[in-house]
Amino acid sequence: FQHLWQNYLKITPSAEKIHHLLEEREHHQSADTSNLVNDHIALRTFNIDKVNLNKLAAHFIALGYEEKEQYQFEQKKLQAKHFEHSNHTSPKVFISELLVEQMSNEVQTIINKMLEPVSDDVSLQEHFLYSGTHWQVSQQEYEFLAEHSEYAAWMAAWGFRANHFTISINHMQTINSVEQMNHVIKQAGYELNSAGGEVKGGPEVLLAQSSTMADKILLNFTDGSKLVPSCFYEFALRYAMANGELYQGFVAASADKIFESTNRNN
Repeated sequence: FQHLWQNYLKITPSAEKIHHLLEEREHHQSADTSNLVNDHIALRTFNIDKVNLNKLAAHFIALGYEEKEQYQFEQKKLQAKHFEHSNHTSPKVFISELLVEQMSNEVQTIINKMLEPVSDDVSLQEHFLYSGTHWQVSQQEYEFLAEHSEYAAWMAAWGFRANHFTISINHMQTINSVEQMNHVIKQAGYELNSAGGEVKGGPEVLLAQSSTMADKILLNFTDGSKLVPSCFYEFALRYAMANGELYQGFVAASADKIFESTNRNN
């Protein structure tokens, strides 16, 4: 997780600044407060055998994680699973994959061309989860993918890495709601993802979430460089279930809108 975090910060400078801002708030309130807690990370991939969701998940299962729930995003042509560790202080892991065979032939051609030179055992590499891209694409290919799937374009640009980290509001002392968090983030000058409203979910679905819009980073393509969305920071508040325990799952309708934090034009 430390490697994933450092890799993520390299292309998400806003996350580091927000992290420091919130840490300072917490430490100002209480000298003995613990560090900020990461609720979950998210990873993206394609449902192509050598790099599919289960290949990414194997790295976490080796650490004692267990598969919990599955999610479908029919409009975005995605499916996902989330994984939890028996030690609840370990971050949850949300992994999604693009259903490539449901995309147009042109999109499939670009994706298959990208993955063709990638070795069949690439996912076994120790650093695979934060290994970035194993291919090169042109701006034209990137733009074409983005018109059909912002998710596919993001994968083409950034490859294998954490798509976002998430601050657990439940573990904070100075902020106790997503609305309050959003106010702090906006006051500091950061843009929030407003797709479906700035707050996604709420007590009725046992999970409330919000996120920043992804940073824009200059990326080199085969035919020049271009500013493209990288990664974003998420904030989550979990509510207690009837048994008194905090809900640990995810809400498909909310996650659907969180994906749009990496859209180019939002």
